[in-house]
Amino acid sequence: MRFDILTLFPEIFQGFLGESLLNKAIQAGLIEVRLHDIRDWSKNKHRQVDDRPFGGGPGMVLMAPTVVECVEAVQAASETPGRLVMLTPQGRRLDQAAVERLAANERLILLCGRYEGFDERIRQILQPEEISLGDFVLNGGEVAAMAVVEAVIRLAPGVLGDEDSSASDSFSGERRWLEFPQYTRPREYRGLEAPEILLSGNHEEIARWRDEQSRRRTLERRPDLLG
Repeated sequence: MRFDILTLFPEIFQGFLGESLLNKAIQAGLIEVRLHDIRDWSKNKHRQVDDRPFGGGPGMVLMAPTVVECVEAVQAASETPGRLVMLTPQGRRLDQAAVERLAANERLILLCGRYEGFDERIRQILQPEEISLGDFVLNGGEVAAMAVVEAVIRLAPGVLGDEDSSASDSFSGERRWLEFPQYTRPREYRGLEAPEILLSGNHEEIARWRDEQSRRRTLERRPDLLG
């Protein structure tokens, strides 16, 4: 699977790409990530990419020509144009269903905003899918892009050591309940013991316990998920 990340600050991603499962997946050839500096498409000698908003107001707005031409050039660089995703607080909130839909694509192009946002004509011309992490505002789309990559690669074949791992995650599966409580060694810590059922070796009973704990936790914390 390939990710193309369009940003004004590609250096932000260097540490992110060099660690943990993502780095292992890249080294194994399972995931490809390419960074593109939007400023490279600026025709201004100062590499300007933003300007003051028409009508007045605070801040700066990303200009349409630079962003549109950047996206079009990146799309044309591969036989697979890819699915274009704009990271913006105005987008649809990211959830596991959206992650699964994105993971079905061979290539994702993630467009990171900055400043006061995008000239509206960028949306009108490119028709991207717009995604938000939630009802809050970040300084830019880079952290949101990282979240999308982290979530999507977990569903890419071969990235996780255990292919069943993602199936038991919170919000995964047909019911999309919260995950059940997990325990590991030591068996007892500060007076708190791991449930005896998990040490019984009875996999049928363990599965039943986990299912009940998952339902109970969802009822207590996210009853809206129970439908």
